[in-house]
Amino acid sequence: MVRRSLVSVVFASLVAACSSIGPVTVSRDRIDYASSIGNSWKEQTLLNIVKLRYGDMPIFLEVAQVIAGYQLQGTLGTSFTAGNFNAAVIGPFTATGNATAAGTYTDRPTVIYQPLTGVDFLKRLMTPIPPSSVLFALQAGYSAERVMPITLDSINGINNASNRLSRPADPKFFRLVDLMREGQLAGAIQIRIERPKEGSESSVLIFGPSRNPELAAKGREIKSILGIKSDLRELRVYYSGYSGKDDEIDMKTRSMLEIMLEFAAVVQVPESDVAQGKATPGVVEAPGTASLSGPPLRVLVTDTQPQDAFVAAQYDRRWFWIADTDIQSKYTFGIIMLLFSIADTGTRGSTPIVTIPANQ
Repeated sequence: MVRRSLVSVVFASLVAACSSIGPVTVSRDRIDYASSIGNSWKEQTLLNIVKLRYGDMPIFLEVAQVIAGYQLQGTLGTSFTAGNFNAAVIGPFTATGNATAAGTYTDRPTVIYQPLTGVDFLKRLMTPIPPSSVLFALQAGYSAERVMPITLDSINGINNASNRLSRPADPKFFRLVDLMREGQLAGAIQIRIERPKEGSESSVLIFGPSRNPELAAKGREIKSILGIKSDLRELRVYYSGYSGKDDEIDMKTRSMLEIMLEFAAVVQVPESDVAQGKATPGVVEAPGTASLSGPPLRVLVTDTQPQDAFVAAQYDRRWFWIADTDIQSKYTFGIIMLLFSIADTGTRGSTPIVTIPANQ
């Protein structure tokens, strides 16, 4: 009986040692790695915006691959000695045994980094965002009041505000943005994908017909602002400066580098850094100017690490950060992060088509 009990214990120990540890790590590591990569991505983006304000070169290091490797090894040893049993001799039965166990657990993750240089740098940072991607962001539900002022430099010759150029926006641009936002709220803006026989892909923006007279009037106003014929329904959208044609929409979109420069101009920096020539004068610091309107992104600066920060990055012994209670800046920063993913899809994209309701 003693031997059977000892064998049972050994067998149970071996079975437990052979159990897989992989599945139990998925729910923990997947969230932990995603959170860590996401936080570092936000910090890297904020840091590069700040560096541009200081005339420094933005550097991006991408996490190309994460491999989590685990190893569990165990050894188990036993020995058992029982006393001889002789019926002729009356005496106690004796048995001795001992067991030894040892185990090692190794967690050896491999993280592969890839610097953004050369062609990748040009593609991700210096190539304008495709107009089709701007339209898809609107279709996804991102507000036109955020997306259009961030991504567009001009549309059909109507200039957007520019912080880096200290250029105010054309009043028509803001009216156009308001009309597009109202179209979003009314559910009148839709996107359709077209795949011609050649295999290329194009998007179609539909500001669809409506029996609502007010909505139809806004569609006519959009065409009037853009200088488009009132009887046209479908319009091609191109990346270019304004051609002057009345049957197309010309979007001059910004690259991610331009977008970062726009927000770098409104980063809060110490006045002493501007006076000493360490940082470029921003919109607020420039004499006789005021902060231009546009999506808010309030980046604060302190000498000590902030405790209530949505994202914070250290540069030149100072901390630059966005407050966790500043929901408007957090929303704008989230769109910037989204645009980095969009910017990786291509250069110009296919030509979309815009459909606006005809006169009713």
